[in-house]
Parts: sequence; C-alpha cells; structure tokens
Amino acid sequence: MNRSLPPEHLQSPASASFSEREFRNALGQFATGVAVVTALAPDGNKVGLTISSFNSASLTPPLVLWSLMKTASSMPVFETASHYAINVMGAHQKELALQFSRKGIDRWAGVEFEMGVTGVPLLAGAIASFECRNGPHHDAGDHVILVGEVAHCQHVAGVPPLLYHGGNFYTEQLI
Repeated sequence: MNRSLPPEHLQSPASASFSEREFRNALGQFATGVAVVTALAPDGNKVGLTISSFNSASLTPPLVLWSLMKTASSMPVFETASHYAINVMGAHQKELALQFSRKGIDRWAGVEFEMGVTGVPLLAGAIASFECRNGPHHDAGDHVILVGEVAHCQHVAGVPPLLYHGGNFYTEQLI
C-alpha cells in the first residue's frame, strides 16, 4: 500500500527552517545501538566501519538495512561486495567501535576476528552478527541505503549493548 504524499507536500532542503547542525542534534536524541560493518575488498583486504544506522526491514525474507555516506572511502567495496557482516557491539566493545570509526589508521590492527560462513570477517565478542548477501541500494540524499538479505545470524544473550546517544557512547543501561 502506497500512502506517500504528493511531491508538492515535501519541503525542499533549501526552504528548511533549521540548520544541518540543528538537524543532527535533533537526530542525536534518538538512542541507537552501535555496529561495525565488515567485508572483503576484491583484493582480499578487510574493510570495516562503525555505524549507528541499522534496522530490521523484513522477517520474511530476513532483510536488514543500513546507510553509508556516498563519499565514504569504503563505498566502492560495499557497492560491489557479494556479502558483508553487521557486527552488533556489546558494552565491552566501546574501544573497538571507536577504532573502526577513526580515519587514517589501520582499523584492523590488533582486532580478533574469524571468517563467517559466507566468507566475511566477524568480530570476536560481538553480541550479534548478521551475514548478509548484498541486496538493493537506494539513493537517499548524501547517503546510500543498503539492504542486506540475512544468510546467517547468531547472537549471545544477556550481554548489554553498546549504545549511542547525543554524540556519546553509553555502556550501562539505567532503568
């Protein structure tokens, strides 16, 4: 069922009554989990980056989605890789998430991993992993939304997640 509004109801970015910073700050009020997406480049080198834009899309078939900035240096790998893995970080993996978010370093230095059933690197200690067949990509402003068909998944119960809110990582849950 398509309930989209006609284009005349959409506000163009040029007429928005808020700045990009205000928009980012407002988005930052939505707490998310943290994940590291990993894949292999055509030359066999490992790539990976930290994301907080990860969602389930469908149970049947099992689909997930995430987004990546079009200018990301790893975009060519994720556009063409047959598979990738989404590794959900536990509260104990804050430093690992930070490592995979930094530019200009060897993100894989000292990182423990194993190869998954689909041939992509899975990070040791992740509280969940989703090995995905690379599916449709959708243009979305300055990002691309990538849809993955989950070929294999696993999880560890009872381990607290690493959370991201307002530009900060949180490793404890307050109830």
